[in-house]
Amino acid sequence: MNKTNLIAAALLAAFAAGAPVQALAAGPDLKVALIAGKTGMLEAYAKETETGFMMGLEYLTGGKMEINGRKLKVIVKDDQSKPDLGRTLLAEAYGDDKVDIAVGTSSSGSAIAMLPVALEYKKVLIVEPAVADAITGDKWNRYIFRTSRSSMQDGLAAASTLKGGSVAFLAQDYAFGRDAIKAGKDALKATGSKAVVVHEEYAPQTTSDFTASAQRIFAALKDKPQPRVLGIVWAGPNPMNKIADMHPERYGIALAPGGNILPVLKTWKSYPGIEGTIYYYYAFPKNKMNDWLVSEHTKRYKAPPDMFTAGGFAAASAVVSALAKAGSGDSEKLIAAMEGLEFDTPKGKMKFRKEDHQALQSMYHFRIKKDQKNEWDLLELVREIPASELPLPVKNKR
Repeated sequence: MNKTNLIAAALLAAFAAGAPVQALAAGPDLKVALIAGKTGMLEAYAKETETGFMMGLEYLTGGKMEINGRKLKVIVKDDQSKPDLGRTLLAEAYGDDKVDIAVGTSSSGSAIAMLPVALEYKKVLIVEPAVADAITGDKWNRYIFRTSRSSMQDGLAAASTLKGGSVAFLAQDYAFGRDAIKAGKDALKATGSKAVVVHEEYAPQTTSDFTASAQRIFAALKDKPQPRVLGIVWAGPNPMNKIADMHPERYGIALAPGGNILPVLKTWKSYPGIEGTIYYYYAFPKNKMNDWLVSEHTKRYKAPPDMFTAGGFAAASAVVSALAKAGSGDSEKLIAAMEGLEFDTPKGKMKFRKEDHQALQSMYHFRIKKDQKNEWDLLELVREIPASELPLPVKNKR
């Protein structure tokens, strides 16, 4: 029997057994690695990312966990937010596990350590949720894409709400905080704001008493032109309520916190009217995908999805869209498919910019609600800030 007859016989046997022809045509499993800091200081962020990622794959594949007839396998690894471990686990994922694409990680330090590994193995890495500008800036390479927002996008969103006056910043004294404040200052210039930065305050990550920091900030701001704004950028338990308890309003100072996860936002309930900007809040986006995420997450976990849940979902959408468009896990085909790729997320559409592979996306200007109807009814939308109003500079050396 010749080769053609053998194929025909196999097809006839498949029909006789009731097996779908697609199963014969399907290739090997598609493998994705998800690396997150599941233990350590960013454990809460990592848990949300993993939940959102898996829910995203479920939604986007109709629960089949297949793309173009090929099974999708997810391998989850915990880098403990340690750069050396993140680098090792990504090499293991590409080399030993033979994944087609990887997603990660929670810590910017670990994510930056992983970037050269993607280049070494010539494999795509989607960064989520790390925000350091260097990831799509001077540390970038062509295998790196990012669905999470960058520090500069955070800064541009905040800057869009400040037209003038005087600004002070409070941040943690490590890479994330300093990167964020640099981005905030650059963003004020980029948006044409006339606001002047009069003070930068950096406190240790373990700080619990902010009295000295607040006194320095108040002294720097109290006699400066109005409006006087204190921008707070802090990962983890946020000091905003402690600063608010020192009554900055007596000096005409308004607080402007950056967005945070829901357990932190709940601690701000006693300060209605305070405004800030955020990457995602479950009640803001109005689209079918977000409706499903909010409904299903609330049903399964008795709480609405958080900002890193939405981020994990967005990364899943990028993975599915890229693999479906490329038709394989080949890195060159993936890069060609992903540059300029638009994909739906719970926030709405995102687009990977061709120049640096950063996902362009909307941000949100919020106000803490005065009338809160339930435990999670925390923020009201002042305005969605479209990507077109966030003049994100290209900072890589492509």
